[in-house]
Amino acid sequence: MNKKLRTGILAGILLAAAALMMGFSPASERRDKAVRLENLTWPEAEKALKGCDVVLFAVGARSKEHGPHLPLKTDYIMAEYLADRVGREVPVAILPTLEYGYYPSFLEYPGSVSIGAETFKNTIVDICRSMSGYGVRRSYVLNTGISTLHALKAASEELEKEGLLMRYLNLLETDKLLPPGLLRQEGGTHADEGETSMMLYIAPELVDMSKAAKDYDPRPDRKGLTRDPKGTGTYSPTGVWGDPTLATKDKGRVIVETTVAEIVRQVRELVHSPGRALTWVDALGP
Repeated sequence: MNKKLRTGILAGILLAAAALMMGFSPASERRDKAVRLENLTWPEAEKALKGCDVVLFAVGARSKEHGPHLPLKTDYIMAEYLADRVGREVPVAILPTLEYGYYPSFLEYPGSVSIGAETFKNTIVDICRSMSGYGVRRSYVLNTGISTLHALKAASEELEKEGLLMRYLNLLETDKLLPPGLLRQEGGTHADEGETSMMLYIAPELVDMSKAAKDYDPRPDRKGLTRDPKGTGTYSPTGVWGDPTLATKDKGRVIVETTVAEIVRQVRELVHSPGRALTWVDALGP
Protein backbone atom coordinates (compact mmCIF):
# COMPACT_ATOMS: atom_id res chain seq x y z
CA MET A 1 0.00 0.00 0.00
CA ASN A 2 1.61 3.28 -1.09
CA LYS A 3 1.88 6.33 1.14
CA LYS A 4 -0.69 8.34 -0.83
CA LEU A 5 -3.32 5.58 -0.51
CA ARG A 6 -2.63 5.11 3.21
CA THR A 7 -3.01 8.87 3.74
CA GLY A 8 -6.32 8.87 1.89
CA ILE A 9 -7.68 5.97 3.91
CA LEU A 10 -6.58 7.53 7.18
CA ALA A 11 -8.18 10.83 6.23
CA GLY A 12 -11.41 9.03 5.44
CA ILE A 13 -11.41 7.22 8.78
CA LEU A 14 -10.75 10.43 10.69
CA LEU A 15 -13.48 12.25 8.77
CA ALA A 16 -15.95 9.45 9.46
CA ALA A 17 -15.12 9.48 13.17
CA ALA A 18 -15.52 13.25 13.32
CA ALA A 19 -18.83 13.07 11.51
CA LEU A 20 -20.20 10.51 13.96
CA MET A 21 -18.99 12.47 16.98
CA MET A 22 -20.62 15.67 15.72
CA GLY A 23 -23.92 14.02 14.88
CA PHE A 24 -23.58 14.02 11.09
CA SER A 25 -25.78 11.48 9.31
CA PRO A 26 -24.34 9.11 6.69
CA ALA A 27 -25.82 9.45 3.23
CA SER A 28 -27.42 6.03 3.70
CA GLU A 29 -29.50 7.49 6.56
CA ARG A 30 -30.69 10.56 4.65
CA ARG A 31 -34.26 10.33 3.44
CA ASP A 32 -35.26 11.10 -0.12
CA LYS A 33 -38.95 11.62 0.59
CA ALA A 34 -41.14 13.29 3.17
CA VAL A 35 -42.68 11.40 6.06
CA ARG A 36 -45.73 12.13 8.19
CA LEU A 37 -44.58 11.48 11.74
CA GLU A 38 -48.08 10.76 13.07
CA ASN A 39 -48.16 7.53 11.04
CA LEU A 40 -44.99 6.16 12.69
CA THR A 41 -44.15 4.47 15.96
CA TRP A 42 -41.69 6.34 18.16
CA PRO A 43 -38.75 4.09 17.18
CA GLU A 44 -39.61 4.72 13.53
CA ALA A 45 -39.89 8.44 14.22
CA GLU A 46 -36.50 8.41 15.94
CA LYS A 47 -34.92 6.86 12.87
CA ALA A 48 -36.73 9.23 10.48
CA LEU A 49 -35.70 12.33 12.41
CA LYS A 50 -32.02 11.32 12.34
CA GLY A 51 -32.11 11.82 8.59
CA CYS A 52 -34.12 15.04 8.70
CA ASP A 53 -33.01 18.63 8.10
CA VAL A 54 -36.38 20.39 8.51
CA VAL A 55 -39.63 19.68 10.32
CA LEU A 56 -42.67 21.18 8.63
CA PHE A 57 -46.05 21.75 10.19
CA ALA A 58 -49.00 23.70 8.87
CA VAL A 59 -51.27 26.12 10.68
CA GLY A 60 -54.76 25.79 9.25
CA ALA A 61 -57.92 26.69 11.15
CA ARG A 62 -60.53 23.97 11.24
CA SER A 63 -63.13 26.22 12.84
CA LYS A 64 -63.07 29.66 11.22
CA GLU A 65 -65.79 31.29 9.14
CA HIS A 66 -65.27 31.69 5.40
CA GLY A 67 -68.53 33.23 4.28
CA PRO A 68 -71.70 31.40 3.30
CA HIS A 69 -70.09 29.53 0.41
CA LEU A 70 -67.05 27.90 2.07
CA PRO A 71 -66.82 25.56 5.10
CA LEU A 72 -65.30 26.48 8.46
CA LYS A 73 -62.45 24.06 7.75
CA THR A 74 -61.29 25.89 4.59
CA ASP A 75 -57.87 26.81 5.99
CA TYR A 76 -57.36 23.24 7.22
CA ILE A 77 -58.20 21.78 3.80
CA MET A 78 -55.72 24.10 2.12
CA ALA A 79 -53.04 23.51 4.75
CA GLU A 80 -53.23 19.72 4.40
CA TYR A 81 -53.17 19.94 0.61
CA LEU A 82 -50.19 22.29 0.52
CA ALA A 83 -48.26 20.19 3.05
CA ASP A 84 -48.78 17.09 0.91
CA ARG A 85 -47.67 18.89 -2.23
CA VAL A 86 -44.53 20.25 -0.58
CA GLY A 87 -43.76 16.81 0.82
CA ARG A 88 -43.56 15.47 -2.74
CA GLU A 89 -40.75 17.91 -3.49
CA VAL A 90 -38.71 18.15 -0.28
CA PRO A 91 -37.88 15.29 2.17
CA VAL A 92 -39.18 17.00 5.29
CA ALA A 93 -40.70 15.44 8.39
CA ILE A 94 -44.32 16.59 8.58
CA LEU A 95 -46.10 17.10 11.89
CA PRO A 96 -49.91 17.20 12.21
CA THR A 97 -51.57 20.46 11.19
CA LEU A 98 -52.21 22.89 14.04
CA GLU A 99 -55.97 23.42 13.85
CA TYR A 100 -56.31 26.47 16.12
CA GLY A 101 -54.64 29.87 15.96
CA TYR A 102 -54.97 33.58 16.58
CA TYR A 103 -58.05 34.65 14.59
CA PRO A 104 -59.82 37.42 16.55
CA SER A 105 -61.28 39.03 13.42
CA PHE A 106 -63.93 36.34 12.96
CA LEU A 107 -65.44 35.81 16.39
CA GLU A 108 -68.77 37.47 15.53
CA TYR A 109 -69.48 34.58 13.16
CA PRO A 110 -70.64 31.40 14.94
CA GLY A 111 -68.29 28.45 14.80
CA SER A 112 -65.15 30.57 14.64
CA VAL A 113 -62.52 29.93 17.31
CA SER A 114 -59.49 32.03 18.26
CA ILE A 115 -56.81 31.46 20.86
CA GLY A 116 -54.75 34.32 22.32
CA ALA A 117 -51.78 35.72 20.41
CA GLU A 118 -49.36 34.85 23.22
CA THR A 119 -50.82 31.36 23.56
CA PHE A 120 -50.47 30.82 19.84
CA LYS A 121 -46.89 32.11 19.82
CA ASN A 122 -45.93 29.90 22.75
CA THR A 123 -47.49 26.88 21.07
CA ILE A 124 -45.36 27.42 17.97
CA VAL A 125 -42.24 27.89 20.10
CA ASP A 126 -42.93 24.75 22.14
CA ILE A 127 -43.45 22.62 19.02
CA CYS A 128 -40.13 23.77 17.57
CA ARG A 129 -38.35 23.25 20.88
CA SER A 130 -39.75 19.74 21.09
CA MET A 131 -38.31 18.88 17.69
CA SER A 132 -34.93 20.34 18.61
CA GLY A 133 -34.74 17.76 21.37
CA TYR A 134 -34.55 15.10 18.67
CA GLY A 135 -31.82 16.94 16.79
CA VAL A 136 -33.91 18.88 14.26
CA ARG A 137 -33.20 22.58 14.76
CA ARG A 138 -35.00 23.96 11.71
CA SER A 139 -38.76 24.24 11.39
CA TYR A 140 -41.03 25.60 8.70
CA VAL A 141 -44.55 26.75 9.53
CA LEU A 142 -46.87 26.48 6.55
CA ASN A 143 -49.09 29.32 7.67
CA THR A 144 -52.46 29.85 5.96
CA GLY A 145 -53.63 32.91 7.90
CA ILE A 146 -52.94 36.63 8.04
CA SER A 147 -53.66 37.56 11.67
CA THR A 148 -51.14 34.89 12.71
CA LEU A 149 -48.19 36.68 11.11
CA HIS A 150 -47.27 38.95 14.02
CA ALA A 151 -47.17 36.07 16.51
CA LEU A 152 -45.16 33.93 14.10
CA LYS A 153 -42.59 36.69 13.72
CA ALA A 154 -42.29 36.92 17.51
CA ALA A 155 -41.92 33.13 17.76
CA SER A 156 -39.20 33.10 15.11
CA GLU A 157 -37.25 35.82 16.92
CA GLU A 158 -37.53 34.02 20.27
CA LEU A 159 -36.36 30.72 18.80
CA GLU A 160 -33.45 32.34 17.01
CA LYS A 161 -32.05 33.47 20.36
CA GLU A 162 -31.86 29.78 21.26
CA GLY A 163 -30.08 28.84 18.06
CA LEU A 164 -33.23 27.41 16.45
CA LEU A 165 -34.35 28.47 12.99
CA MET A 166 -38.05 28.82 12.21
CA ARG A 167 -39.40 30.26 8.99
CA TYR A 168 -43.03 30.67 7.98
CA LEU A 169 -45.24 31.34 4.97
CA ASN A 170 -46.45 34.92 4.52
CA LEU A 171 -49.31 34.81 2.02
CA LEU A 172 -49.25 38.58 1.60
CA GLU A 173 -45.74 38.29 0.18
CA THR A 174 -46.56 35.22 -1.90
CA ASP A 175 -49.50 37.06 -3.51
CA LYS A 176 -47.00 39.55 -4.96
CA LEU A 177 -45.63 36.71 -7.11
CA LEU A 178 -48.94 36.20 -8.91
CA PRO A 179 -49.29 37.36 -12.53
CA PRO A 180 -50.50 40.99 -12.71
CA GLY A 181 -54.20 41.21 -13.39
CA LEU A 182 -54.97 37.63 -12.33
CA LEU A 183 -57.37 38.83 -9.62
CA ARG A 184 -59.99 41.38 -10.64
CA GLN A 185 -61.61 42.22 -7.30
CA GLU A 186 -61.26 45.71 -5.82
CA GLY A 187 -59.54 44.28 -2.78
CA GLY A 188 -59.91 41.76 0.02
CA THR A 189 -58.11 38.84 1.60
CA HIS A 190 -60.76 36.61 3.15
CA ALA A 191 -63.13 34.13 1.49
CA ASP A 192 -62.51 36.32 -1.53
CA GLU A 193 -61.70 35.80 -5.19
CA GLY A 194 -58.29 34.32 -4.45
CA GLU A 195 -59.18 32.01 -1.58
CA THR A 196 -62.34 30.79 -3.29
CA SER A 197 -60.40 30.12 -6.50
CA MET A 198 -57.92 28.02 -4.54
CA MET A 199 -60.74 25.94 -3.07
CA LEU A 200 -62.30 25.49 -6.52
CA TYR A 201 -58.98 23.96 -7.58
CA ILE A 202 -58.28 21.94 -4.42
CA ALA A 203 -61.73 20.82 -3.26
CA PRO A 204 -64.48 22.06 -5.61
CA GLU A 205 -67.04 19.76 -3.98
CA LEU A 206 -66.86 21.93 -0.84
CA VAL A 207 -67.61 25.21 -2.62
CA ASP A 208 -71.17 26.47 -3.11
CA MET A 209 -70.82 29.24 -5.66
CA SER A 210 -74.60 29.83 -5.62
CA LYS A 211 -74.10 31.39 -2.16
CA ALA A 212 -70.99 33.41 -3.02
CA ALA A 213 -71.51 37.16 -2.81
CA LYS A 214 -69.34 40.25 -3.08
CA ASP A 215 -68.86 41.89 0.31
CA TYR A 216 -66.13 44.51 0.42
CA ASP A 217 -65.79 47.44 2.77
CA PRO A 218 -62.79 49.42 1.44
CA ARG A 219 -61.99 51.29 4.67
CA PRO A 220 -58.47 50.04 5.52
CA ASP A 221 -58.26 51.56 9.02
CA ARG A 222 -60.81 49.17 10.51
CA LYS A 223 -59.68 46.07 12.40
CA GLY A 224 -61.50 42.76 12.17
CA LEU A 225 -64.84 41.94 10.57
CA THR A 226 -68.18 42.83 12.10
CA ARG A 227 -71.80 41.97 11.37
CA ASP A 228 -72.88 45.24 13.00
CA PRO A 229 -73.15 48.14 10.51
CA LYS A 230 -72.43 50.49 13.42
CA GLY A 231 -69.52 48.39 14.69
CA THR A 232 -65.90 49.46 14.85
CA GLY A 233 -64.62 46.75 12.50
CA THR A 234 -64.91 46.21 8.76
CA TYR A 235 -68.61 45.72 8.07
CA SER A 236 -69.33 42.35 6.50
CA PRO A 237 -72.73 40.73 6.98
CA THR A 238 -71.53 37.64 5.09
CA GLY A 239 -68.08 37.20 6.67
CA VAL A 240 -66.49 37.77 3.26
CA TRP A 241 -63.96 40.49 2.52
CA GLY A 242 -63.61 40.64 -1.24
CA ASP A 243 -65.49 39.28 -4.25
CA PRO A 244 -65.67 35.48 -4.46
CA THR A 245 -68.11 35.66 -7.41
CA LEU A 246 -65.07 36.27 -9.63
CA ALA A 247 -63.37 33.04 -8.54
CA THR A 248 -62.51 30.30 -11.06
CA LYS A 249 -60.71 26.97 -10.94
CA ASP A 250 -58.14 28.19 -13.47
CA LYS A 251 -57.22 31.15 -11.25
CA GLY A 252 -56.98 28.75 -8.35
CA ARG A 253 -54.53 26.57 -10.25
CA VAL A 254 -52.22 29.54 -10.83
CA ILE A 255 -52.42 30.67 -7.18
CA VAL A 256 -51.90 27.18 -5.74
CA GLU A 257 -49.01 26.25 -8.03
CA THR A 258 -47.31 29.60 -7.37
CA THR A 259 -47.75 29.09 -3.64
CA VAL A 260 -46.42 25.53 -3.69
CA ALA A 261 -43.36 26.59 -5.70
CA GLU A 262 -42.63 29.41 -3.25
CA ILE A 263 -42.99 27.19 -0.17
CA VAL A 264 -40.66 24.61 -1.72
CA ARG A 265 -38.13 27.35 -2.47
CA GLN A 266 -38.30 28.64 1.10
CA VAL A 267 -37.97 25.17 2.64
CA ARG A 268 -34.97 24.33 0.46
CA GLU A 269 -33.41 27.64 1.43
CA LEU A 270 -33.98 26.75 5.09
CA VAL A 271 -32.32 23.35 4.61
CA HIS A 272 -29.18 25.05 3.33
CA SER A 273 -29.27 27.99 5.72
CA PRO A 274 -26.18 28.88 7.81
CA GLY A 275 -25.82 26.69 10.85
CA ARG A 276 -27.26 23.62 9.18
CA ALA A 277 -25.77 20.40 10.53
CA LEU A 278 -23.49 18.90 7.89
CA THR A 279 -24.41 15.57 6.37
CA TRP A 280 -21.95 12.82 5.50
CA VAL A 281 -22.02 13.96 1.87
CA ASP A 282 -21.35 17.57 2.91
CA ALA A 283 -18.36 16.47 4.94
CA LEU A 284 -16.84 14.48 2.06
CA GLY A 285 -17.11 17.48 -0.25
CA PRO A 286 -17.36 17.41 -4.05
